[in-house]
Amino acid sequence: MILLLTCYQKYLDHETASATFIDSGGQFVFSQVTGISRNPYCGYEHQTLSSRERLEEDSLLAALQWQVPDVGPVPFLKSTDPSSSYFVILNSAAFFKVGSQLEVLVHVQDFQGKPKKYGGDYLQARIHSPKLQAGAVGRVVDYQNGFYKVFFTLLWPGRVKVSISLVHPSEGIRVLQNLQEEKPDRVYFKSLFRSGRISETTECNVCLPGSLPLCNFTDLYTGEPWFCFKPKKLPCSSRINHFKGGYLKGLLTAAENAFFQSGVNIKMPINSSGPDWVTVIPSSIKETNNLELSQGLGTFPSGYYYKNQWRPRKFKMRQFNDPDNITECLQRKVVYLFGDSTIRQWFEYLTTFVPDLVEFNLGSPKNVGPFLAVDQKHNILLKYRCHGPPIRFTTVFSNDLRYVANELNGIVGGKNTVVAIAVWSHFSTFPLEVYIRRLRNIRRAVVQLLDRSPKTVVVIRTANAQELGPEVSLFNSDWYNFQLDTILRKMFSGVGVYLVDAWEMTLAHYLPHKLHPDEVIVKNQLDMFLSFVCPLES
Repeated sequence: MILLLTCYQKYLDHETASATFIDSGGQFVFSQVTGISRNPYCGYEHQTLSSRERLEEDSLLAALQWQVPDVGPVPFLKSTDPSSSYFVILNSAAFFKVGSQLEVLVHVQDFQGKPKKYGGDYLQARIHSPKLQAGAVGRVVDYQNGFYKVFFTLLWPGRVKVSISLVHPSEGIRVLQNLQEEKPDRVYFKSLFRSGRISETTECNVCLPGSLPLCNFTDLYTGEPWFCFKPKKLPCSSRINHFKGGYLKGLLTAAENAFFQSGVNIKMPINSSGPDWVTVIPSSIKETNNLELSQGLGTFPSGYYYKNQWRPRKFKMRQFNDPDNITECLQRKVVYLFGDSTIRQWFEYLTTFVPDLVEFNLGSPKNVGPFLAVDQKHNILLKYRCHGPPIRFTTVFSNDLRYVANELNGIVGGKNTVVAIAVWSHFSTFPLEVYIRRLRNIRRAVVQLLDRSPKTVVVIRTANAQELGPEVSLFNSDWYNFQLDTILRKMFSGVGVYLVDAWEMTLAHYLPHKLHPDEVIVKNQLDMFLSFVCPLES
């Protein structure tokens, strides 16, 4: 085994001597990025961008290029097989100290047991100690030759186990790339138009073909595009609501479907060819805990679980285990929650856990909002509103379709104002330019809010991993959301906002991944959010 590892190490060192990292939030690719080539999407190539904005967009798109070599059609048997792939711990030792680095080598093979000669697989990795309810994520490096390295920081003492999963094989990633570019309309939306006794329903989306008359609902302030096919008998002004139309079927060929099989090659474990655990002993060096803003996003991992509690590495997080603690923190404050259903969970948790925070019935559709809760005794106001389209909710009234940037522009701000934003999941089917544009508008509004009211607390909730099956993978894959998460972190770096790292908080936990994480994870997210609002006195 020692000779085998030495050969692997020499092979990796030789093959990657002149390679460079692509900076991203979790998986790195050793490859030199020289430029980008993307299909134009619905006028997005004609956006009026400043030179700085154009440079930023090009940089983001270049950094997110996923290196899957064009080897032509690959038969299923030659695709990545997680059951025949394996990993080994490289720097094995009798014991490690807390704070040490652990290196793991992954070698992927196909269903014929033959080594893969190219990379592009999407892996997720974590270390964990089940008895301690401890866990942390690892950083994956793709060497583009069938070998991957995973780097872990050992953050707690005890017996620590390594787990590696194949989320999608590289052959599946190529399919997802094509869908992202060629089929952004694979989720479609509709609106109801009504006037008197006449009603019509038409299809809507960010982009529609111009062969039929359109209703242009592009936002006048942000320029966010949205269109519906014009009703035959009704004016565009008669639009009543917005709702998810559905998901296109039959997107893949039989050969492509083989790359998306539950229990075969979607989120499947890769086993170790030797020991899959190490022993970690305490270190005498204490970690420095400093509360820092998003300028310090370089720390990886950003935190870890220990005894089911999230421990950020940059500051000491408070535990809000009693409703009175939350009430004391939020007293005399207005809290705005903007975004998708993953931040609506925060509203639901707070109104369930804090008895004095009473939800006011606005007659809004269930799970859609807007929602409002009030604690009159302690002068707390909590609001939730979903972001503007695209949004895959059941029914949203047209008057409630508000863009986050516009809502932020209407907030005065101040020391008693708290804003939390989560915008990601509903953009997974679109080209990345659509998401970049949305975040650019939100970021501009956040900067203006902090300029006029610097004491306003603004918190961004990141994306998170979720459960995946063959169909969900085509619309809301972790690979899509990993891209969105990387863009979000880069675009809000240096802005002066706080970050709740929901991505790591779901990947590092022992519970199964869910789009809407279980309560224990949401509780940790809220503890982190409230720690930003009411930090421990230094």
